[in-house]
Amino acid sequence: MFAKRALLSLLLVGGVALARTAPEPAVTPAPTEKQAETAAWVAQLLSNSRFHYQPLPLDDALSEKIYDRYLKSLDGDKAFLLASDVEAFSKYRESFDDALRDRQLQPAFDMFNTYVQRVGERTAFAREYLKGDNFDFTADESYDYDREDATYAMNSDELDALWKKRIKNDVLRLKLAGKDLPAIRDTLDKRYVNYDARVREINSEDVFQTFMNAYANAIEPHTAYMNPRTTENFNISMRLSLEGIGAVLQRNDEEMTVVRQVVPGGPAGLSGKLKVGDRIVGVGQGKQGPMTDVIGWRIDDVVDLIRGAKDTYVRLDVLPAEAGSDGPHEIVTLIRQKVKLEEQAAKKSIVEVKDGDGMRRIGIIELPTFYQDFEGRRRDEADYRSATRDVAKLIEELKADRVDGLVVDLRDNGGGSLTEAIELTGLFIDQGPVVQVRDSAARVQVESDGKSGTLWDGPLAVLTNRASASASEIFAAAIQDYGRGLIIGEPTFGKGTVQNLVDLDMFARGEKPGLGQLKLTVAQFFRIDGGSTQHKGVSPDIGFPVTLDAEDYGESSFDNALPWTQIKPATFETQADFKPLLPLLQAKHDTRAKADPEFRWWSEDVAEYRKQRAQTSISLNEATRRAERTAQETRRKEREAQRKAAGLVDDDTVADDVRDDGLQADERDIVAEAEREQKAREDDKPDALLREAAHVLADAIDLLSTDRSLAARVHPMGSDDARTD
Repeated sequence: MFAKRALLSLLLVGGVALARTAPEPAVTPAPTEKQAETAAWVAQLLSNSRFHYQPLPLDDALSEKIYDRYLKSLDGDKAFLLASDVEAFSKYRESFDDALRDRQLQPAFDMFNTYVQRVGERTAFAREYLKGDNFDFTADESYDYDREDATYAMNSDELDALWKKRIKNDVLRLKLAGKDLPAIRDTLDKRYVNYDARVREINSEDVFQTFMNAYANAIEPHTAYMNPRTTENFNISMRLSLEGIGAVLQRNDEEMTVVRQVVPGGPAGLSGKLKVGDRIVGVGQGKQGPMTDVIGWRIDDVVDLIRGAKDTYVRLDVLPAEAGSDGPHEIVTLIRQKVKLEEQAAKKSIVEVKDGDGMRRIGIIELPTFYQDFEGRRRDEADYRSATRDVAKLIEELKADRVDGLVVDLRDNGGGSLTEAIELTGLFIDQGPVVQVRDSAARVQVESDGKSGTLWDGPLAVLTNRASASASEIFAAAIQDYGRGLIIGEPTFGKGTVQNLVDLDMFARGEKPGLGQLKLTVAQFFRIDGGSTQHKGVSPDIGFPVTLDAEDYGESSFDNALPWTQIKPATFETQADFKPLLPLLQAKHDTRAKADPEFRWWSEDVAEYRKQRAQTSISLNEATRRAERTAQETRRKEREAQRKAAGLVDDDTVADDVRDDGLQADERDIVAEAEREQKAREDDKPDALLREAAHVLADAIDLLSTDRSLAARVHPMGSDDARTD
């Protein structure tokens, strides 16, 4: 649900700079005493109704669920482990409960270490198979890549047969992208070597977190354990700031740390000394002192070495992007500072849509997440970061621009702070309940906006999709229940539960035990009309084609999600009833959608995506794959020609080549990728869904301002200047 946050885990975050030596070579992970202590505290919290909304006793039944989830996390595609391995593991199926109580984590580590051994065997087989003349692409065969319901291979021969097709597909993808066989062999051999190496780099903390999440997720899908490193990355994503140098790093297929992005306004960007594609081969602390070689290090270990407190120095041994592997190095000295992560912050724009002979200016606020600097707020800092604060500033700017209506874009917004959802709603309503929260004791608390007045009382719409979840659903549901605005787009995710973070260090001995945090589901939230968004989500008033079914992506896809239920409604007054308006808006939308090529193409793409998603295999016949590739390329070129003919893009615009290049992220040229991503950000191609949402809101403004009878039905209280508020 949080695709945009993936890069945050690579950012250089703050902390106290420590003297470090190079990490030890990969060793067999083993549990530690601290992890045993952490597991004990987690078990107490997850089985206690004072902490968890739906606690489960740690017994044999729960042990089976933990086992199944942990096994799936290791080898969900059943591509590495043998049936004999799983049979050997089965002794743990009903004993993980006893192991956790006894602080014995070795069984989980034994399972992982067997997995590592099998990965080594598979990658060794793949490398050897690449050397032979094994690739006949004229046969009519296919590769079944969806193996969720498959059984584990009975022996190595069965796994060999699976991997021969898997390797063949890797080869064919690169061949279709124009590579010759020697280059293909070189690329894939390096890929398999790196895959094995990176699995062997997984450390004890990683294994422990995976196992504890198998336990937490067995209770309920949104309960989770976060080790200290994961906790810090989560905090960065919520406060939208860090103390570091302001760079996003990536490891390439040569095992070097490469700068993927320089954050604007950060020390690296302001210095002008670090750029995309530069390779960091060493790190030193302070203005002087030894430099630690970091070639071959994991990214997060490099990040740990570079991170440091504000106003401290870090030195980087850099091999410039344009230099060869034996080129001259540069030493870059930077002072760590606070870096703001603006990409995840709220943004504004204005869309102009025709309204008869005139033009409507519709303000857009894109909100990627409901962020809040929890620590800054607790310390009452004047400038602490908050989604509501940022949106309020943008609304004031849009009001100064004299927009006619406002669309809040919550597509792909997976949620965040419950407080932010309540306070953001308060910008659009004049006091009143926003959401109801029921705890494990069935006590219901109504969370309300207590501030009088509204910041925006004009026409309003909320744009959603299937990935709009949690806090997004609280906001959208409140706007819908009050009749405050229109909900447009897809049904939302359907997550109706509330989580709290528990710092496990509170229970531990020692000054800095570093046990991590537990994200606990502590309550279920309900709409003010008494219904729940759990499973059902928020249904739009005007719907767009659905990209994903709830059973494939949504709360309903989890086998242990809480059921839907309802409670008594809160006391509130609706501001409008849009039911009389909706058929008129739907008709206008349908007519426009048929005539709008961009919206029509998007609808076709959704249908094609759903069709491909339903497939579980892919042809290994070269002629078939080339025909498919040609059809896709022809379709792309035809669309681009139609866009240019319709004046939707400039004549000199070059369409992106979206064909599969067969490469993984770490195998691509980082500089070229950065340029492509920058071009995509600057692309002025219209967002068909956002533009259509603006049209729908403009239609509502027009209908309610010209039809007083309709306006009176929508707004029972009546108004001389009836509007969609």
